[in-house]
Amino acid sequence: MRPSNLLTELSIKQSKPKEKQYKITDGEGMYLRIHPNGSKYWQLQYWFEGKQKINSLGIWPEVSLKQAREKRYEAKKKLKEDKNTAWKDLQSFEEAGTHQEKVNSTTFQNVFQEWFSRQSKNWTERHSRGVESNLKMYVLPDLGEIPIADISRQDVIAVLRKIEAKGKYETCYRIRQKLEAIFSFAEIEGHCSTNPAKGLQQILTKPQPKFQNSIPISELPEFLQKIDADKATAPSTALAMKFIILTFVRTSELRFADWQEFKIDSTDPLWVIPAERMKMRKTHHVPLSRQVVSILKEMQQYSGPEGYVFPQFYNSNKPMSENTLLYFSNRLGYGGRNTIHGFRSVASTVLNESGQWHPDVIERQLAHQESNKVRNAYNRAEYLPERRKMMEWWANYIDSLIIPADVIYINKRRNKSV
Repeated sequence: MRPSNLLTELSIKQSKPKEKQYKITDGEGMYLRIHPNGSKYWQLQYWFEGKQKINSLGIWPEVSLKQAREKRYEAKKKLKEDKNTAWKDLQSFEEAGTHQEKVNSTTFQNVFQEWFSRQSKNWTERHSRGVESNLKMYVLPDLGEIPIADISRQDVIAVLRKIEAKGKYETCYRIRQKLEAIFSFAEIEGHCSTNPAKGLQQILTKPQPKFQNSIPISELPEFLQKIDADKATAPSTALAMKFIILTFVRTSELRFADWQEFKIDSTDPLWVIPAERMKMRKTHHVPLSRQVVSILKEMQQYSGPEGYVFPQFYNSNKPMSENTLLYFSNRLGYGGRNTIHGFRSVASTVLNESGQWHPDVIERQLAHQESNKVRNAYNRAEYLPERRKMMEWWANYIDSLIIPADVIYINKRRNKSV
């Protein structure tokens, strides 16, 4: 006969979490599973109709050692008394939980995978990779193998506090949002009855706003002149830099731009970016100024008439590298002072401060999502006529900043002689 009643309340208290989950046995198929986050779960293993089953008996200390043994006794008794009905009784046994197949299907990890497979269809590939990477790194090691219905508010807080302790406040904030979404999904699917991640933002350290480095507007004229001066060395890169300044799209949107998306010979030239390539998964229209059309026609000698507009130099079947424009900016002398995303901030600042354009028109061209959910639901206007005028105005403004090379040369000579 196998030994039983091997555990004591003291031995349970003294059982510390390890890097990986482990179990300590009490006997007769019952054991306590201890997870890396310190949570302790009673489980009962037994055989039924030739198959191994595992039932959850509750969480320690809510379910004490004595209570867990009573549950084990009741479960064993039912199996001995009537094997035909024992399985049904065990299923309806309030704290007994479900058999192993059910437990496996409702662990946090499996619910996360189901949620992710559905949600990621609406995200860009880069965003999907980021979400999956963060959850695998910071959440799954602690919560992954726990039945999602057994995860408490304190379990979630413990995970978030560990992230905060590393100083990753923004990551912590984003993960909490995703956890709330996962548990909300689990509630709807019937995997759990509460959402332990809801409202926890109130106890977290709020991350500081993150600003993208950008060239001061006062230095933009010289930057533009340097682009033109370097054009002979890297013509397609210089054209791409001018293009992104004039259109203020995101780097990924430029890199994967395809010739089929452009209508440059139309009376109203337009670039239509497909929804699957946009951060917000919504088709985006970019009215093209005459300056942008000129850049595209010049690019046709380096790429086209199909495929990527801005391909890699050595492989036209691949898009321009993610860091090409940043390295170009660094080479011009702006390392650490400028990000390509920062041009979006510059454009937003100039357009807003000009007072000529409605904020909704500017935000729509930036492809930002309306922060007010109610307003976002009703405001579906595209403002294309206004945006076209605005993009022409912006391109003419950029033209007005370009300083002739001889002026730059004279100024430098004067400064040198002083």
